[in-house]
Amino acid sequence: MSKKKITNSEDRYKETLVNSVIEDFNARREERSSIERQWQLNINYLMGNQYAEITPTGEVKEESKTYYWQSRGVYNHIAPIIEARLAKLSVVRPVMSVRASGPEDNDLKTAEISTEILNSAYYRLNLDEKIAEACMWAENCGSAFYKIIWNSNLGNEYEYDGEKIAEGDVDVSVVSPFEIFPDSLFKTNINDCKSIIHARAMDVDDVKALFGVELQGEEIDVFTLSGLNMSYNGGFKSKKVSGVQKNSVLVIERYEAPSTIYPNGRVITVAHNELLAISELPYKNGVDGKRGFPFVKQSANVNGGCFFGTSIIERLIPVQRAFNAVKNRKQEFLNRISMGVLTVEDGSIDVDDLVDDGLSPGKILVYRQGSKEPSFMTAGNVPNDFTYEEERLLNEFVQISATNEITRMAELYSNNLSGTAIELLNEQDMSRMSITVDELKLAIKTVGKHILRLYKQFAGSERILKCAGVGKRVKLYYFNSSDISSDDIIFDTETEITRTPAQKKATVMELLNNGLLTDKDGRISERTKSKILQTLGYGSFESVKDLTSLHRARAEKENIDVYEKEILVEEYDEHEVHIDEHMRLLLTLEGSELSTVKTKLYEHIKIHKKYDNIEKNINLSIVKE
Repeated sequence: MSKKKITNSEDRYKETLVNSVIEDFNARREERSSIERQWQLNINYLMGNQYAEITPTGEVKEESKTYYWQSRGVYNHIAPIIEARLAKLSVVRPVMSVRASGPEDNDLKTAEISTEILNSAYYRLNLDEKIAEACMWAENCGSAFYKIIWNSNLGNEYEYDGEKIAEGDVDVSVVSPFEIFPDSLFKTNINDCKSIIHARAMDVDDVKALFGVELQGEEIDVFTLSGLNMSYNGGFKSKKVSGVQKNSVLVIERYEAPSTIYPNGRVITVAHNELLAISELPYKNGVDGKRGFPFVKQSANVNGGCFFGTSIIERLIPVQRAFNAVKNRKQEFLNRISMGVLTVEDGSIDVDDLVDDGLSPGKILVYRQGSKEPSFMTAGNVPNDFTYEEERLLNEFVQISATNEITRMAELYSNNLSGTAIELLNEQDMSRMSITVDELKLAIKTVGKHILRLYKQFAGSERILKCAGVGKRVKLYYFNSSDISSDDIIFDTETEITRTPAQKKATVMELLNNGLLTDKDGRISERTKSKILQTLGYGSFESVKDLTSLHRARAEKENIDVYEKEILVEEYDEHEVHIDEHMRLLLTLEGSELSTVKTKLYEHIKIHKKYDNIEKNINLSIVKE
């Protein structure tokens, strides 16, 4: 009897928990419905369905013609504006590095390893493509989100007890704003929220593989997140934009921040009125190892006092409507002038024949004898007001969108303005996008911090990192979670949209000509030469190898190999560099289980010192002679 009571109590608890999550989700969706309709309207206008409107019932529908003969052409200026803005944002890819927490060698080495981990993850995850996707969502809807998790199925695989086990790795995905529901629309930052719901349509096979639960699939609208079992009043009636995902279920994840009752927070996952999983917040991705939400927000334009940002499309829609109206009324006027409006006396001609065939060239028009002959009404000329209004609206597009006219009117500018003047115009227009650029950089930096914090939490005691080294060689790092002691990310090079590659090259050449990159003897060091060639786009030249860097890379590889095999000393080694790298590892090794490694490394260092003393004695004897 007692066991049955416990079971019933657990079932009631689960049922109550599931109902509370679903009710909370429906309430948040209803509260955000007006914002969603604006996002849907933005997407419609971007795709060219520019006669859509939001009805009083909250639906996005296409308005019908008032008269059958009305011209309904679309002259889409929103799409090229968004494409131009995305092209400008595509060059904002700052190079990230980690600042050392102190001046000691260990701190510098830790910062170097953290930087390499960050850059390796950046390219492995193909973050360039994901940043571009996030920018697209932000420009369309005002906000986009990154979800940074630890995926236990990624990374290198190892065999353990006859089974292959992956070591796990960081995974980053882009989440559309349609899937994120904060507890309040008036909290500006993610960390200000007490809970966040991530609701998305998932294929039933993915749900079974992830949670071990088999559910019945249905059609889910990825925009409204409504299906057969969970209806939603706000419909999406656009003909051009559809987002139905088949054989799917709506999975709702509610992330709750740490509180007094739940010090580590909670994650509750629900689908089809069933509890799929419940756990504490899995990631220590906050400051000082605190647990937090695995989301990072990126906004196109910050909307004060609101969680979601604002898209530039919202400001362009009224101008686009007015422009379409002017162009269509102008087209109708031209049609009247070219086709004419014929007046006929009642009963004088066969009107049906005239309606069917019109006035084709050479047509014989027969009218009743004694009646007034048909004639054309005077249509006049197209008023100049149409042209003036059209030009005014085109200028308004430019003023609102922060896109310049240089590319559209290159010939006019090149003939009338100097290069300096054109550059100043370009800088002025670029400065208007500075808020969007700053939001993008802040999002990238925060994503980098999440990546490092997840590696610190899950990297374990032994991990190998491969990255590109000098001279196209693969550079290997051995690290563990304790090696990631700093996540103070900075941008080494600020990639500004106002500085093109041609301008950077011109700056480098100017510095060279002024002698600012040479030493007191007028020489350019190998390292400086390598940096210059990288800036000019020739960083892969084999002739610029830095020998010291190559020796250091060889010593670091030996630090990895010493755990598995004997490492040899070569006469051509730069022994002083090798001794420094090996001593750095030797001084950081802890634990009795590493005594064999310490012995091997110590003997290896002694051989390096022997060779180093022989070389110094030879050089000293040459000097004496």
